[in-house]
Amino acid sequence: MRIHAHTTQRAAAVSVLVGIAVLLFKLLAAWRTGSLTLLSDAVESVVNVVAATAALVAVRIAARPADENHPFGHAKVEYFSAGLEGSLVMLAAVTIAWQAVVNFGREPRIPELGVGLLLSGVATAANWMLAGYLERAARRQHSPALLADALHVRSDVWTSLGAYVGFAIAWATKLWILDALVAFAVAGHILGAGLRAVRGSIGGLMDEGLPNGEREALAALVAAEGPPVIEHHDLRARRAGAQVFVEFHLVVAGRTSVAVAHEICDRLEAAMRARYPRSQVTIHVEPEDEATGRGGAEQGSEAR
Repeated sequence: MRIHAHTTQRAAAVSVLVGIAVLLFKLLAAWRTGSLTLLSDAVESVVNVVAATAALVAVRIAARPADENHPFGHAKVEYFSAGLEGSLVMLAAVTIAWQAVVNFGREPRIPELGVGLLLSGVATAANWMLAGYLERAARRQHSPALLADALHVRSDVWTSLGAYVGFAIAWATKLWILDALVAFAVAGHILGAGLRAVRGSIGGLMDEGLPNGEREALAALVAAEGPPVIEHHDLRARRAGAQVFVEFHLVVAGRTSVAVAHEICDRLEAAMRARYPRSQVTIHVEPEDEATGRGGAEQGSEAR
């Protein structure tokens, strides 16, 4: 738990520091050139810094242990961070589109283009490395806040590269309306990334279940147990940040002792912990002759 929290918080802190450096480079590039394309790039980097800061706060709160008011922990706060980032991304898209409307067709300051593109290129390279680092950390630690941050930074990289291509065409043809048109395209791409981030946060807050493939893998672990297990049903699994919650009903032969049923549950929980280290598993044991719903002994356990 502590290793997970330390790794996640370190990644979030790196994202904030790199985001600030990238923002300064891109703002300087936009100021030196007066380009709408580079300005749109800089505006998104403002959002990157705000979102990365929100992610850092979220992962610190998520690392707090369960308490009396939050018996299942604080992991879901990361989904609020992801939703906030998505909303800020969409706001940035609207801002970029508005700037493109107001400054449609304006010619950049030609003498400064080389310096501006160099500064912006260095910032984009830094973002590329940051996105890879965040994505690896997010997938290892199952952090929705870091994953949203990684996806956003990666989106920033691709929009920057696309903007440079469009900008080069405008420079070569002297059709500077292309600068505004590229800004519109960047705004549309950013808006899509924001919508995806918000969709993911809503899914987490609404306790969306694990994908079918993962649920089938959990069901296969139970099915592999064999006698005296008869069958299982009502298997449900969801994720809250790095934690996974699993619960199901396990039907065993009617004469199975409590001790044997307990051993079976221990083995199943260990198998599920091997797949999801930070899991909480609840198993309702039912004897075969009572599996139709008349009752049964319930055995619950948690694996943290």
